[in-house]
Amino acid sequence: MATAESPVRTLVAPAELQRPLGRILYRTVLTFVLVSFTAAFVFPLFWMASGALKSSAELAEPVPNLLPHSFHPESYTEAWSSTGLGRYFLNTLLLAAGALLFQLVVDVAAAYALSKLRPVLGNIVLAMMLATLMLPVSALLVPTYLTVVDVPLIHVNLINTPFAIWLPACANAFNIFVLKRFFDQIPEEMIDAARIDGAGPLRILASVVLPLSRPVLGVVSIFAVVGVWKDFLWPMLTLPDPKGQPLTVALATLSLDMPANQLLAGMVMASVPLLVIFLIFQKNIMAGLTAGSLKG
Repeated sequence: MATAESPVRTLVAPAELQRPLGRILYRTVLTFVLVSFTAAFVFPLFWMASGALKSSAELAEPVPNLLPHSFHPESYTEAWSSTGLGRYFLNTLLLAAGALLFQLVVDVAAAYALSKLRPVLGNIVLAMMLATLMLPVSALLVPTYLTVVDVPLIHVNLINTPFAIWLPACANAFNIFVLKRFFDQIPEEMIDAARIDGAGPLRILASVVLPLSRPVLGVVSIFAVVGVWKDFLWPMLTLPDPKGQPLTVALATLSLDMPANQLLAGMVMASVPLLVIFLIFQKNIMAGLTAGSLKG
């Protein structure tokens, strides 16, 4: 005896989409929403790139123009050469690379321990980690700053050192949660087979878990690099020496003496690497985030 299929609940009833008026209204609303959201996200980037091609006098006009009357691409080269942005780019790359390395080591180890080693009170530790995601960043700013000023037990001041950026970045509850969810989907039979062959926990991690976790490791790596690259407040507090500041802090400091078009050009150059990373790896980001969400 055939069973009736349960109706699918959708925002718009399928019967309405069969009518010409319903299809027109649906496509009109969908197009309007897509165009509106796209414009809201793309317009600031367009305005920044367009402003960098304008002259300082045109930027100061009371009535702004979408497109420059005369193009000034030399503002990019002037911003790069006159302010030494190359050095700040290298500082940002160093901070991002170090944060990536520390996060992979610490977060992978924590997620692996919580997922496969299952220590005593592991669920409580995980719950406490996830509870930090409910707190605003401003609530953690002061205790984190006091910690890097005088590290407990060893009493070392990390101000004006890359470790002030690298070590707090390790405590990333979101990355640990994403990694743990992925590790949970790795069959226990594979882990047990490796144990029977005499592999220890570290060998299992290196030979079994990590090779299967390349998608989620790629996602965590991208998040780590983007998080450090775009951060402003924390580097400004912990790296007051201009010689070690990243690009975001340097642009804010140099903005007092830079022409407006050169400042916008520097902001464009600082944004390009992140946009390129997202456009290249957007499919990998979605695949890595959803790879461990379903079994079977």
